[in-house]
Amino acid sequence: MYLFSTVWFFGVDFRTIPNKKSFRLVSGSCYLPHPAKEETGGEDAHFICANDEAIGVADGVGGWVEVGVDAGEFARELMCNSVAAIQGEPKGSIDPARVLEKAHSSTKSQGSSTACIIALTGEGIHAINLGDSGFIVVRDGCTVFHSPVQQHGFNFTYQLESGDGGDLPSSVQVFKIPVLSGDVIIAGTDGLFDNLYNNEITAAVVHGLRVGFNPQLMAKQIATLARERAVDKNRQTPFAKAAQDAGFRYYGGKLDDITVVVSYIAGSSNT
Repeated sequence: MYLFSTVWFFGVDFRTIPNKKSFRLVSGSCYLPHPAKEETGGEDAHFICANDEAIGVADGVGGWVEVGVDAGEFARELMCNSVAAIQGEPKGSIDPARVLEKAHSSTKSQGSSTACIIALTGEGIHAINLGDSGFIVVRDGCTVFHSPVQQHGFNFTYQLESGDGGDLPSSVQVFKIPVLSGDVIIAGTDGLFDNLYNNEITAAVVHGLRVGFNPQLMAKQIATLARERAVDKNRQTPFAKAAQDAGFRYYGGKLDDITVVVSYIAGSSNT
């Protein structure tokens, strides 16, 4: 029995939305590990299932390094198991919550991570998020949706853990969002959203579309900008604002692994 909360987004008139058969999810990604973690590959993981029109991101919780555990292994196994679970889902009707539950039960590595999985279905995009990874939807130069962060407290994210520890897969938030051709979905780990505000991401999307970037180039542009903000100590960032609100003296960005997956909602004839 699923106990998650579901959020429907009614930002547009359903009568204007064609059947999903006229849409494709065209995706690209960029991953910039923390400079100190490049040799081990960092702690983020992600996947793109082009044929199944699904994407996912996960962020291994870095605190595990204090007990000698690379949480990146957990995140990578969780995403690998998510891909395997997607293969068993009905074509065009992927249930991300069911996928995550199966993936989590099969993940044996030590560690913990966040998780965000998004699939294109007959009703639009069907997505789940647990923790402080997430996604936004940009339409006509505006952010029309941003998945909320799940945290127990400042810098203490919801997280899935191997075995019975951590939060449960049933703690995910579920989103069902109608889409239109031309919409852009940007999914990422907190290395993205801690360092860039939604309006900065949206401005990068608008610029990228104007110059004809494909999803891969768009993801690289956004990830590069997030890294620039991460090492800038003279600019206010979402992480700095959250730290200040929690009573800490902090200014500037937060250096971290950065994963960005960009998906275009395109017509079925587009490549």
